[in-house]
Amino acid sequence: MPHRRARCGSVAGMRGINIAEKLAQFDEHWSPKTVTTVNDYDVRLVKVKGEFVRHQHADTDELFLVIDGELTIRFDAGEVTLGPGELYVVPRGVYHQPVSAGETSVLLFEPSSTVNTGDSGGELTAERARI
Repeated sequence: MPHRRARCGSVAGMRGINIAEKLAQFDEHWSPKTVTTVNDYDVRLVKVKGEFVRHQHADTDELFLVIDGELTIRFDAGEVTLGPGELYVVPRGVYHQPVSAGETSVLLFEPSSTVNTGDSGGELTAERARI
């Protein structure tokens, strides 16, 4: 049986999404880009560097999957550090602060309505963008 590429978006498309190609389309940090939608959830890519705002999402969990680099997520009670291929789910309502010393690429999986800065708002709140 011949190998078929993953379907993304429609049967007519019959083409997978190349994460490396998508990451090459932008350079800004802390500005998530939606690459596809699964039901009411977005699969987003983001490049991070430095410290993000401490925030929480009252109504939803947030999944972080590190593609390359290293990401530390700080919590009130400690922190978790993730490398390539590792993921962590921050439970709803838990304050967290993503931090990365060098540029890190991350895949996020969260409801389409999720605001990246959660309850904190501010200048790092990103406009919704699709690539």
